[in-house]
Amino acid sequence: MIEQFYARSPVFLQNIYISIYGYYWKRRRYGGCFSEKLKEFKQHENFSEEQWIAYQTFELRKLLIHSYTTVPFYRKKYTEYGFTIQDFENFELEDLQKLPYLEKDELRKYGTTTLLSNKRGKGKFYNSSGSTGTPTQIYFSKKFHQTWSALYELRVRNWAGVNYKLPRAMIGGRRVILSDKPKPPYFRYNKAESQAYFSAYHISDNTAKEYVLGLQKSKATYLVGYAMSIYLLSQSIRKQNLKAPKLKAVLTSSEKLTTTMRTIIENTFQCKVFDAYSGVEACGLISENKKGELLFSPDSGIMEVLDSNGKNLNYGKSGEVVATGFLNYDQPLIRYRIGDSVKLSENQKTFSGSKMLKIDEIEGRIEDVIIGSKGQKMVRFHGIFVGIPSIIMAQVIQKTLNQIEIKLVVENSYETNFEKVMIDRIKSQLGEVLINFSYVNEIEKTTNGKYKAVISNLKNG
Repeated sequence: MIEQFYARSPVFLQNIYISIYGYYWKRRRYGGCFSEKLKEFKQHENFSEEQWIAYQTFELRKLLIHSYTTVPFYRKKYTEYGFTIQDFENFELEDLQKLPYLEKDELRKYGTTTLLSNKRGKGKFYNSSGSTGTPTQIYFSKKFHQTWSALYELRVRNWAGVNYKLPRAMIGGRRVILSDKPKPPYFRYNKAESQAYFSAYHISDNTAKEYVLGLQKSKATYLVGYAMSIYLLSQSIRKQNLKAPKLKAVLTSSEKLTTTMRTIIENTFQCKVFDAYSGVEACGLISENKKGELLFSPDSGIMEVLDSNGKNLNYGKSGEVVATGFLNYDQPLIRYRIGDSVKLSENQKTFSGSKMLKIDEIEGRIEDVIIGSKGQKMVRFHGIFVGIPSIIMAQVIQKTLNQIEIKLVVENSYETNFEKVMIDRIKSQLGEVLINFSYVNEIEKTTNGKYKAVISNLKNG
């Protein structure tokens, strides 16, 4: 009902609604322990290698004891593996690989029940479909939200020379424009946070001018959002010979940022791009400093980089990320197979002098681009599946300009009337297209053993 009321409202009222929500959101993230945690994380940045080892050992033991005693999922699983509370009181970092993985399907099944601590703070769930289309729900208490916001503020925004108080623009996954016949402006304004929220679903050569005008009108000083969406917008701006406003920084995330993408974005907005990697799961943060170094924050958790046999890789190698988050005690994620990969730097010496783990490349996944009937390009389709928990895994395939196939792996509780929900969501983004559903036992993997959430059979120019 709220979504329908919002969709029928004029733009100025939509901006008011978003500003009211923005006020609540601002207080939730930047109130409470935010300032205290900001100072705490700042003190860690000069840690020596020995101090980081001691810090992580202490935090890991504390997390494991808490999880074993208050989280039914871990109590049951670790007991079955023969662990006792005494084992965790003397646990070492090298012992971590003795623990079983937390699989994505386990998070999906138990994330709202036995994976929650019985001493959790008051909070709410946020949806993350993940790169494979697998819907999961991550629990954020206020304290965890404020702690994570402090880490992001320091290691992402501040490292890029900006802060949350500056006017900013964002290109993200929220569907702020719900009309099936969209028209300018292609953003909505959150006055409470001086934030212009641009649609990721209407970027095209034909709309680029309106996006530039929106950036100018909002007086944004920096831009945040999906790497591919910002890249596609930059391409369209250049094709149309438009002049984008000069920004202080562009902060990218969610998709792999290639060298070509970085160059085009930097030339378009006349500023440096700062890449980062985390996800809604918030169980680890990689971010880029002013020296262009990608560093993993050891106070966000432990990031194992493993080979196909589950063994730690040497520096200079690429491998699977297995994450253990230190900040979320309400829904702990321990040895979580998040599904992405990174390449460790062979030379761990940093220009900045930091002793944080240095990363050469956030490999992640490069998803194909889907083209709409009016030329709009998009890569993010997770919103299609939000609120349909009986979907285990999904894949969007563009056969032709007007034909989309959705492959689904579903549970027995799935109802076919969910198809209409997904069709309406897709058409609101792409316009009139023919949508076919295929129900399969599994989604095929690529040659490197990964899943692709989005595939296009078109040649994207």
